[in-house]
Amino acid sequence: MKPAPFDYHAPETIQGALELLDRHGSDARVIAGGQSLVPMLALRLARPEVLVDLNRIPELAGIRDCGGTIRIGAMTRQAHALASPLLRDRLPLLGYGLYNVGHPPTRARGTIGGSVSHADPAAETPAVMLAYDARMVLAGKSGTRTVDVADFMLGTFETCIEEGEILTEIVVDVPPAEGTAFVELSRRKGDFAMASAAARMRLNEDGACASARLVIGAVAPVPLRFDAVTDALTGQVVTEGLLREAVSLIDLERFEFDNPDISLAYRRHIGPVLARRALMQAFERAGERRS
Repeated sequence: MKPAPFDYHAPETIQGALELLDRHGSDARVIAGGQSLVPMLALRLARPEVLVDLNRIPELAGIRDCGGTIRIGAMTRQAHALASPLLRDRLPLLGYGLYNVGHPPTRARGTIGGSVSHADPAAETPAVMLAYDARMVLAGKSGTRTVDVADFMLGTFETCIEEGEILTEIVVDVPPAEGTAFVELSRRKGDFAMASAAARMRLNEDGACASARLVIGAVAPVPLRFDAVTDALTGQVVTEGLLREAVSLIDLERFEFDNPDISLAYRRHIGPVLARRALMQAFERAGERRS
């Protein structure tokens, strides 16, 4: 099937893109890497009258080290982020998540901002950004605003981006030395996740857990954070038994997805398993970074 007809624009500045969005209103749709939108156009699941292509706006791409924060341009390719020594050293969880995204050609075109803005519940990047408490910078006709990622993601394929706005960059505070891990279950490498878990853990000087974070994805319209689990670990010396007890605190009632291919019961079974594996890997890597 071919896409429905649309007008195509490729502005070279953010201001030019915003003017086009303001001019065409709800008829316009932004395209970044196109890894999700192009198939939707081909299947006519999306039928915008105007397509605003952000690929010729250089100021939207790139990774900046701002000392205590890392600023990632929304049009930064996933492959570029995956290969970045800066992100590998400062935000390694992002790399672990991106490694599970599709295949190399997918990551060569796909963008960090496009993935987050598409808000696919099975996507890896939104779960990673929630684990990092990232902030989203949105530009519109009246200026810019910054939104916490927890307020940015509203539901399946739904964000707080308003008509006429575009995501310009993602801001992440650089954490202290810690261990991180991303574990995902899919039918085949590169397929959509059946469930995923992102974990962070920092150890104090005596080896006990100083802080931790756990996010589970692909089980509900938005990634879910489970602070009760990480609170149970904080201040404790992590063991396999302690992790089993902690993940038993996962509120499985928050899991929602249920379909013939992947049942809710299976997701509620595999979610804690992936969470325990991710937390254990994060713990082990935290120990390696301390040594």
